[in-house]
This record gives sequence, structure tokens and C-alpha cells, in this order.
Amino acid sequence: MTHVEQTDVLVVGSGFGGAIAAYHLAAGGAKVVVLERGPWLSADEYEHDFKFGSSSTRIFDFVLGDGMSVLGGNCVGGGSVVYFAAMPRAPRFVFERTGGTGRRMWPSVLSRDVLEPWYDRVSEALPVTQQNWNDVTFAGGLFAAACSHAGRTANPVPAAIDRDLCTNCNWMMSGCRYDAKRSLTLNYLPAAVAHGAQIRPLHEVQKLTRTADGGYRVHYSVIDDVDYRVEVADGQIDAKVVVLAAGAGATPVILQRSEADLGPMPHAVGRYFSGNGERLNTAVIDEDRARELLGLDRGDAAYAAYQIGKGPVVASWDRLDGSLPEFDRYSLEQLYFPPGLGTILAQVPDATGPSWFGAQKKELLRTWQSWMTIFIMSEDDNEGVFGPPPPSGNAVRISQQMLGRSSISYVPTANTRHGWALADADVRDILERDGLSRVMPWTNEVVGAYTVHPLASCRIGDDPSTSALDDRHELRRHPGIFVTDGSAVPGALTVNPALTIAALAERAVPAIVAEARRRGVQVRYGAPAPDGSTSARDAAARDAMARDAMARLARAATPAG
Repeated sequence: MTHVEQTDVLVVGSGFGGAIAAYHLAAGGAKVVVLERGPWLSADEYEHDFKFGSSSTRIFDFVLGDGMSVLGGNCVGGGSVVYFAAMPRAPRFVFERTGGTGRRMWPSVLSRDVLEPWYDRVSEALPVTQQNWNDVTFAGGLFAAACSHAGRTANPVPAAIDRDLCTNCNWMMSGCRYDAKRSLTLNYLPAAVAHGAQIRPLHEVQKLTRTADGGYRVHYSVIDDVDYRVEVADGQIDAKVVVLAAGAGATPVILQRSEADLGPMPHAVGRYFSGNGERLNTAVIDEDRARELLGLDRGDAAYAAYQIGKGPVVASWDRLDGSLPEFDRYSLEQLYFPPGLGTILAQVPDATGPSWFGAQKKELLRTWQSWMTIFIMSEDDNEGVFGPPPPSGNAVRISQQMLGRSSISYVPTANTRHGWALADADVRDILERDGLSRVMPWTNEVVGAYTVHPLASCRIGDDPSTSALDDRHELRRHPGIFVTDGSAVPGALTVNPALTIAALAERAVPAIVAEARRRGVQVRYGAPAPDGSTSARDAAARDAMARDAMARLARAATPAG
């Protein structure tokens, strides 16, 4: 008979949603096990190359869908290891969005003001700091100068970067070997381990079943360290509470696969997927015009030194205006995207032949060091839907590492296309003005739309027909299962979502603790931030107590069923 382990809380995934829950529950006295499908790399294993088997292929998960492709983290620390560390807060209008349905997407109890102390808590723990113009790279400065030349504004973005440690190597997407990028492997996760949590890499959760005592049995496979298609072992762990934080491309798949054993899932599981309205444009900078128009000159290197620096450091937020109509709002962020996918998807401006391959593309690649990438984050229509789950994992693995095929389908609506068209035109107006550059969006012909910030596939909300989770992040009709990753975010945020995902995870913890206690786990809530800070903790705790009191009153007034 197969041995079944026991734990109080099982956390699936170790990114922002999983690491935060694991820390607080372990610090509160619960026995916590974290299962992470990717490897656990140390800083010296983050390599500055794209060879197979390097960190660039080991810690990424690139999944091709029908009309949408998703790039995410696949390692201990999840997206926090591979993100660019840009950490803005969501604009106030986001929480009032209705989308194409005309119905409020976010729970009525949630607003920017309600989330503010939880934003503060995460910002203390990582920490997040506001970059200034002295921190801005040449590429960021060029974008800011171009915005100013076009009569627009631009701002340095807040970031989770230790500027004293940063060497401006611009390899942060492959993991930061200098520990300058404040990933969760430097705060929440080691703090969770210090309180007794177990983190198990290369453990891929397949499904959940129910135990006789009302808890859950988590079924997992152990994945080979080199060939992620190979399962070398399997196992089962019983837990009183399960926290799913496997990412918006994997959490709904686990729940879909569990439906045969657990019973019907909420209608919204695997629906309403959002790519955060993302789109990329490539601008080919005219070096002479950059000098003449903007006064920017780096000698012989000029703009060819673009690859020196770090990821997004400057953004234009002029269109983050709540008075504008929905789908007319977006941010524009200067971004360094390393050669690879970008060189494939970049199109040739003013092409007379094929736009993304052929002789003209070859000539475009010759000048890649003069490219600037502009990252658009707009409001999409949550049009993504997951089909039947694959036999195992979140996708059918195509290669040994990194690449898979998903069942997700995505057909952009007129609303989404409208937002993209407005943003594309804005990028052209800023960067093509007076001959500074030529601009083209990345092609959608190869991998469809694409996102590095998947959201909303198991979202929170008030309406059971359009949200899989209640405002406490608990899965409807399946008490004791919580979702705290990007899939819980109701829709596109128009900015980088990492800080919002983390703040929502912090806010969800008191409800998870309350349910664990109801199930007999001796756990308490109230641990300080991992670095010991308490000011945001106190404000967040007050909000949590008020919210939970209101929730209890609401439940008492609502008939069962």
C-alpha cells in the first residue's frame, strides 16, 4: 500500500501567491509543505546565456495555446525569479471595471483603499523602492526623452531591486546571480523554511481528491531534473487545507483534472482568462536622430549600448485616467527583452515583403542593438478559455524543458483589439515623431497573442456565475481550497501585476488561517513581515479583522444552500 504523508497545509507553487501563504501559515504554527514543479536554483546557478540546460531554459515555462501563448516561471520562487521587478500599484479605476459583460468584476468589498495596507506590507517585506532618474538606464532615458519630445510624461517605475547590488547586467529575466532583484527566495521563502515549512522542488501536482475527514489528498509526480517530460516517481499527501498557487496557466488545470473526484467545479474555473491586455512593439531607433532631437549620445556606442542596464525602468502612465472609457486605458513601458523570442516575433517596419521573416527581416536583425521594445498593458475582455486538461501537468511537453502545448484558446474581442490599436498608435506617435524611429508591433501570426502576466482563470468576485472564488479566495462549493496566485485576479490591471498578486495573497491569509483553525489546525495569524517590519502589518490586521467581522455577519444573515 502506498504511504500517504500528512500535513496541515499543502501549498501548490512557490511564487508570490504560494510563498506568502506558506510563510504566514508556517510562522503561525501550522505544518506546511510546498510543492513546486520547477527546480530550486541558487544565485550562482543563474547563467548569462541561452544554452539548453542553463537557467534560461530550466526556470521558464513557455506554453503555446490556440491564439495565446504564456511565458511564466517554473522554479522555486516562481515568477519572482524571472520577473523584471517592476512593482507599481493598480490604478483605482481597475477595481471598478465591468469588462464586456457590463457587470462589476471585482468583489464589492475590494478597492484600492482596502488593498493599500496589504500593498504596504509586501513593499516592506521585499522591499519595493521608488527608482529615480539616476537609476534610469540609457534606454529608459531615451524613452522618457521621446515622451517629453512628444508632449507626454514618463516616470521611473517602483521596483524590487537593491540598487547597491545591481550591476546593470540586464540578465534579470534569467534569475539574478547578484541577489539584487528581490525575489521571494530572499525573504518569504527562507522565512517560511526557518519556521519549519518544507519546500520540495520538481514536484508537479496532478489532482486533488477528498479524504474521509473532509480534507484533501494531493496527488503529485516527481519530475526529472533535466527532462521535464519524465516522471520519476509519484506520491500523495493529505492536508486539511490546500492553497493553490501554481499560476493562472496551471491552477485551473489542476482543478479541472480534480473534478471527477471532487465533484463539479464552479463555472468560472478555466474561464475568463486574461493576458493583462499585453502587447509589444519594436522601435528601430535612428541613432543620428536620437542625437539631434534628444541630445542623447554615448560616443561610438550610442544607442548600441541599449543592452546595458536592466528591465523596465521608465513608464508613461498618461492613459491611466479613470475618466477615460474602459478599453481606452493602458500604460506604455520601456522594456529590454533579450534576443530570442523578440527577434523571431519582431516585424519589419514598412516591409514590402514578409514582415517577420525573409531578407528584410535578416537586415533588421543586423541592427538589433538599436531596437527599443515598448510593452503595452491594456484592458482586455477576459476572453481566454481552457479546454480539457492534458493527461498530466499544465500542458503537453514538447521539449525536455520550457516548451509545452496548452488547451487554452483565446480570440481577442473587438474591445481588446480597440485597446491595442489605440496603444499601438500612441507608441507610433511618440517614437516615430520627427523621424526618431520606425515602429511595428510584434506579430501574432506565430504564437498568437502573448503574455508574461497571465491572470483571472480562477478569479475572485461576488457573482458565482462569473467567479470561481469568493472574496476570501476560497473555491466555491469546495471549502478548504484557496487560490492565491494570478488566476485569482479578476482581470487586466493595465500595469505589472506582481505587487497586486502579492497584496491579494497577503489579504487572503487571515481567511485561510480561520478555515485551518476551524479544521483543527493550531495556527494563528499575526507574524510580522519577513524582515520584522510591523507598521504595515498592524494596518493590514485591522482591515482583516473588520472584513472578517463583516463576512461573519453576512453569512449569519444568508440562508444555507
